[in-house]
Amino acid sequence: MRPIPVVVFTLVLALTFPLAGPALAKVPLSKVSAIDDSLMEVAIADEIRKQCNGISARMFRALGRLEDLKALALSMGYSKKEIEDYVTSKSEKRRMRSKAEAFLSGQGVNPKDKSQLCRFGSAEMKRGTGIGTLLR
Repeated sequence: MRPIPVVVFTLVLALTFPLAGPALAKVPLSKVSAIDDSLMEVAIADEIRKQCNGISARMFRALGRLEDLKALALSMGYSKKEIEDYVTSKSEKRRMRSKAEAFLSGQGVNPKDKSQLCRFGSAEMKRGTGIGTLLR
């Protein structure tokens, strides 16, 4: 087998390298479901603990979860600034609230009904779900 001429190899690289840029581009953190979905669980647990007497947060566990998500994002190549922008963005907070409300509605819970939210929180604790493990 003959070696590929350097000119042909260089030409192939020159033509294909620009195509690799979009493939290597990072998607917004809101599109990384492992991060966004877990952050939604933290947000829902936080709302439950605020609304429900008798249910409190496992704060160290929640903080640990947030640190794990940050470490995951960093390992995926996101910068600290990108992460900070994602979690502090007003538009992202609105989007997350809508996502959480849609999730709760899908579970048969009216997010505006405190008693339903509290029953949901208690049930999540009993089931040991991602949300439930953040509550006590």
